[in-house]
Amino acid sequence: MTGVIVAPATAPGRAALAVVRLSGPGTEDMLRSLAGDLPPARRASLRRLSHDGAGLDQALVLWMPLPASYTGEDMAELHLHGGPGVVGAVLQAAVALGGRLAQPGEFTRRAFANGKLDLAQAEAVADLVEAETASQARQALDQLGGALSRRYDAWRTRLVEALAFLEAAIDFPDEDLPVEVAARARPLLDGLLGELEAALVDAERGRRVREGLKVALIGAPNAGKSSLLNALVGRNAAIVAPTPGTTRDVIEQPLVLAGYQLLLADTAGMRESDEEIEAEGVRRARAWAEEADVRVLVVDGSLGDGGWVEARLEARAGDLCLINKADLKPGGDAMSADGWSGIAGLDVLRLSLRDGADPVRAWLTTRATALLTGADFPAATRLRHQERLLEARDRLRAAIVSAEQGAELAAEDVRLAARALERVTGRVGAEEVLGRVFSTFCIGK
Repeated sequence: MTGVIVAPATAPGRAALAVVRLSGPGTEDMLRSLAGDLPPARRASLRRLSHDGAGLDQALVLWMPLPASYTGEDMAELHLHGGPGVVGAVLQAAVALGGRLAQPGEFTRRAFANGKLDLAQAEAVADLVEAETASQARQALDQLGGALSRRYDAWRTRLVEALAFLEAAIDFPDEDLPVEVAARARPLLDGLLGELEAALVDAERGRRVREGLKVALIGAPNAGKSSLLNALVGRNAAIVAPTPGTTRDVIEQPLVLAGYQLLLADTAGMRESDEEIEAEGVRRARAWAEEADVRVLVVDGSLGDGGWVEARLEARAGDLCLINKADLKPGGDAMSADGWSGIAGLDVLRLSLRDGADPVRAWLTTRATALLTGADFPAATRLRHQERLLEARDRLRAAIVSAEQGAELAAEDVRLAARALERVTGRVGAEEVLGRVFSTFCIGK
């Protein structure tokens, strides 16, 4: 990674201020050319920027020489007035002086290459930029601070300790070593396996915080799903009409509760249909409900035709059964849905959505908090982390079995488990994932 890269670090468009970043060998000379001289290191200094005799802007300039910079290279930031014309002119001048426009994530990739961040921390930078809720920001900050990396490094250290016992038994069988030295590895492996199992059980939590908790609103046509969605998000996001089958496709809307991101989905009313478009809507509704973390089964409590039964097939223990239209005379469906929910393990609320959805909002808040509150260790936030955890867990299981047959096979499985954990932080095998990780970044980060 050579040469100076340049990019705006702030969003495009008109604003009071804009920040342009420079990084790489040659940044010092480029900054002298633009600012007339080199400002004191790490002190914001007012300078008039110019190129080829033409003024560009009056800006605050920060000069950050290596190694104490974000990228670990010579680096500078130009705090400009935010007009697009100003930013464009400064970028053109930097390119004319030998720089090039940075690729997405290239500043952070250089920070990784120079040892300023490991791969898990680099991913946290992208998560922090994309964070829309307090919980997402907290999780990303913890990961950026090294919480996830420290946990994986601690696991790796214990694997190395176990490996030392196994290799001692292999390499020095005739030496005066304690009896059953290889057996000393077993308690370490058993304890670590238990922690990896627990981490995998909790693995979905990190992704749910990062991507949002998926909540599917399901039920028969005209049960009140669209009314519920509108009441929860506080606007008319979905069309409400007395005609059954108004909602044909999945309508998704974000909602923030207690600092957690939820993604609500109003789905098509579930019933058997020969009409092609409605049948496709029902198929999509079932698929979304299958993938959801939580489902709210909406039942029209004024009816008694059993139409709600079709949708109950998608509900699971821990979901909510909302018996709607409590302001009307109750029908048989209210009683049957209440009774079935108690047997199936669903919570039950009775209300009229004409009065709002505050009880549902409170239930969702409690459910989201229970599902997303942190465990005793940092959560895996990406599928890549979960895959490596699975690999390490499987290798540890194999090592425990192999130890009964000989230390050689067990040692190899322990070594592979350690390598799987190292891949999370990028200690080994980083090149295979670098392109995928950094391509998701915004320009200038």
